Amino acid sequence: MSVGFIGAPSRWRRGAAGGDQRLLTKKTLGLDLDHGRRRRLEHPTQPGLTPALEDYLETIYRLISEEGMARVGDIARERGVRPGSVTPAMKRLDQMGLIIYQQRDHVGLTPTGEAVARKVYARHQVLTRFFTNILNLPLDIAEADACAAEHSLSSQALDQLVRLFEYMEICPEGREQMGRFLACSAVHPDISDCAHDCPPPSLKTLDLRTSMSVADLKPGQLGRVQHVDCEGAARRRLLDMGVLPDTQLTVSRVAPAGDPIWIQLDGYELALRVTEARSVIVELQI
Repeated sequence: MSVGFIGAPSRWRRGAAGGDQRLLTKKTLGLDLDHGRRRRLEHPTQPGLTPALEDYLETIYRLISEEGMARVGDIARERGVRPGSVTPAMKRLDQMGLIIYQQRDHVGLTPTGEAVARKVYARHQVLTRFFTNILNLPLDIAEADACAAEHSLSSQALDQLVRLFEYMEICPEGREQMGRFLACSAVHPDISDCAHDCPPPSLKTLDLRTSMSVADLKPGQLGRVQHVDCEGAARRRLLDMGVLPDTQLTVSRVAPAGDPIWIQLDGYELALRVTEARSVIVELQI
C-alpha cells in the first residue's frame, strides 16, 4: 500500500484511455450505478459498517485505483482470506448501498461507497506516514498499526496530524527539529552519538532539586512523570500501565523490604518493582 500523502491515487485505471473510475466501472463491469445511487439514500449514515467491512471497502478502492477493477479473488488475496469468506461481506456492503455486487465476480463502488473508502484510505495514508516518517517504524509495522487505528481516528486527530506534516513542509525549522528528535540519543537507545551537544539524559533539563525517581518518593508524595528511563519489555510494561509523560502519580505505600512500591495512578493502585520505580523520573509536586 502506498505511504504517500493523502489524496486520490495517482492511477485510476489500467489500459483504458480517458474517463474516470466511475465511467470505467460502469462500462467495463456492466454494473448498475444508478441503482446503487438510489439505494444509498436508504443508508445515509451506514449503520452497521464495522472495521472489517471498512477494510473490504478500502481494499476494493485500492484494487480499482491500481488495477482498474476489483474481483472477488483479488479481494480475497489482498485480505488473506478464502474467496468464500469474501461473499458474505460483499452481500452486506451491497445491501448497505456501498458497492455493486449482484452475484458477479467483479465488484464496483457506489459514489457513497467510494467516499467512505476514500476517507478510510486517507486515514491509512496519514497514519502510515506518521508511523514511518515521525516515529521511524519499519513499514510492515507501520502498515499494521495504521490498519488498526484508521477506523477510530477522529477528524480532529486527522486534522492535527496533517497540520504536523504541513508544519514540517512550511516551517524552515520543521524538518530540522524532527531530525533532531529522530537523532536524539537521550530518547533513542540505538543512537550512540546524536551530535547535538545535549547534556546527558540524567541531567538534560531536569531541575535536580525537584526531579527524582519514583523510588525516591515517600508515601503520600505526588510526582508528575517526566521521563521513563528504560527500554524493551520494562518500558512497554510501564507505558501499558499508563505511566506516561505528564501524568501524575502518588506513592501510596512501600513494602517493608522496600520492594515492591505501590503507586496511585488514575484512581488505580499499581505495584512497581524497585527497578521499575527507579526508571520513572518524576517532578516532585509540592
